[in-house]
Amino acid sequence: MSETDPIRRALVIKLRHHGDVLLTSPLFRALRHHRPGIEIDALVYEETTPMLEGHPDITRIHTIRRSAEGGGLRGELELVGQLRARRYDLLIHLTESWRGALLSRLLKPRIAVTARWPRRRGSRFWSGSFTHHYPQPARLRHVVEKHLDALRCIGIHPAPHERGLLLVPGQAAEDSVNRLLDREGLRGQPFIHFHPTSRWLFKCWRTDHCSRFIALLQQRGYRVVVTAAPDRAELERVRAILDPLSEPVVDLSGELSLKELAALIGHARCFVGMDSVPMHMAAAMGTPTVALFGPSGDQEWGPWMVPHRVITTPLSCRPCGLDGCAGSKISDCLDRIQPEAVLAAVEELIGS
Repeated sequence: MSETDPIRRALVIKLRHHGDVLLTSPLFRALRHHRPGIEIDALVYEETTPMLEGHPDITRIHTIRRSAEGGGLRGELELVGQLRARRYDLLIHLTESWRGALLSRLLKPRIAVTARWPRRRGSRFWSGSFTHHYPQPARLRHVVEKHLDALRCIGIHPAPHERGLLLVPGQAAEDSVNRLLDREGLRGQPFIHFHPTSRWLFKCWRTDHCSRFIALLQQRGYRVVVTAAPDRAELERVRAILDPLSEPVVDLSGELSLKELAALIGHARCFVGMDSVPMHMAAAMGTPTVALFGPSGDQEWGPWMVPHRVITTPLSCRPCGLDGCAGSKISDCLDRIQPEAVLAAVEELIGS
């Protein structure tokens, strides 16, 4: 495909978790820049919509429910009807889900792109559903670059300045967070934002280390804001972290929407967290980031195009990708990270 080939509308499909969806944001920017006037739609799970809402290069966001795969036959037919009405010239499918292959056949775009997924090798239905299959390198490579390979294989080569993440909190979220900061006396004041939880326990730092890290920050005179998702397990973990502290922190755990969390991150002097969606949100907001990595791969999932420090331990087995050592939900490589090392990374990053 050459630069002059007409593409009026494109559909990008990413049916995964919040962080995975946010990491597609540069693709929309690059495609719109190289094809001015194109309309670009996204298809994502309903709950991940906040990751792309407000993106200036996305025309429409179509959604399905993760449970029941879209709400039954009626929901499926309605979705297909909506997508057919858009008459896409280009379809980009960024996962190995069979749904993308089926939609490609139903929508019949002129160009349909996906990766060469090892698990789909040998499937005639899969290979016949797409016009372009791009190779994936054997070496570890950041997920953002893997996404952008979908453009490279059709002749679009994003420049470095087109590859950054983009997340738009929106005015309502900004106003809400400003009121919270006013309430806590933090409006315009520097603070460290610590998000110690993840939906995956094996990605979480041990609670006593988290407590010690906060205490060290407080001893150095930093104001600390703690957040977590409104999930019972995460909120209980935060309570276990905060209970031993002698000085209070600003605890906003369970109080924020995703958009409000993004707005809060944007006000922080530094973000500290695990390998989870708030870490990617910090990168998208341009906030200096310290990320703790255990069994997951920082080369593929680390903070993208933002000043950052990645803290790991040099064990030969990491990154293993397992849910804790021997599937125990406890990751030794993560537990071995010392609070003093994280404090040093924060101060090195922000120049204290």
